[in-house]
Amino acid sequence: MKIGPYDIVPIETGRFALDGGAMFGIVPWVFWSKTNPPDERQRIDLAARCLLIRGHGRTILVDDGNGTKFTEKLKDIYKLDTSKFSLHDSLARHGVLPEDVTDVLLTHVHFDHAGGSTVRQNGELLPAFPNARYYVQKAHWDLAQRPGEKDRGSFMKDDFVPLAEHRVLEFTDGEGELFPGIRLIVCNGHTTAQQLPLISDGKTSMLFCCDLIPTMSHVPLPYVMAYDVRPLMTIEEKKKILGRASDEGWILFLEHDPNVEAITVKPSEKGFVVEKKGQIEGNGGHVSEVRTDS
Repeated sequence: MKIGPYDIVPIETGRFALDGGAMFGIVPWVFWSKTNPPDERQRIDLAARCLLIRGHGRTILVDDGNGTKFTEKLKDIYKLDTSKFSLHDSLARHGVLPEDVTDVLLTHVHFDHAGGSTVRQNGELLPAFPNARYYVQKAHWDLAQRPGEKDRGSFMKDDFVPLAEHRVLEFTDGEGELFPGIRLIVCNGHTTAQQLPLISDGKTSMLFCCDLIPTMSHVPLPYVMAYDVRPLMTIEEKKKILGRASDEGWILFLEHDPNVEAITVKPSEKGFVVEKKGQIEGNGGHVSEVRTDS
């Protein structure tokens, strides 16, 4: 897919699973289990899908998945599976080596978004992309140093502290254009200062939804994760973002939906519903209608 000067490719980094009740908050099991069937441990399958953006002399990666540093215990808890997809294999399929990446835009540094930022080599933690600068909101970075009791388990310091130690970290501060045609939208419901990149050429726009709308099932306004530190704020942020997406015809890129890469939305009596779903493809920047049954 192409937006302005940028070639954009989804990058699959693997699958994992989280508790279904936590992923849907107050929404009863009887509703969310229809579209997201849980396993025997009540976990639902999730993707850790990133975005590769190439243009203007840059090779940009938006988020980098869970990484490879998990213990066997954590691999079991989170049902980590890289047998079909992995970050580096997926990049290699598109002719990208780790040293080719110039920029890593981290939406936030929870382990399923920033775990691939570092690798362990000969007992040392190193940046996984040696020539890249890593971008994170300063307010979020400050939170990550001293997370609260509710979200402490989402931060694994081996994923992000080495970035500061190796001086490859760049702080962003609020909303605005980071690169030509790539603008940051900041949301605070899921976590403090989650930054969502909006790629636009004035005709076609794509928003990397991250954990504001992690899966297609999270489009309804009350479907908010229990992981969110400010769930009421998340609902208000969803209203605003989904309203703009509907009015301006944005493509919404889904990081965690195991079956659907992207959607478009339209208004409904209760808020918003999915209009189209499927793969992102083609120079026209459309979402194709495809079967998503698993």
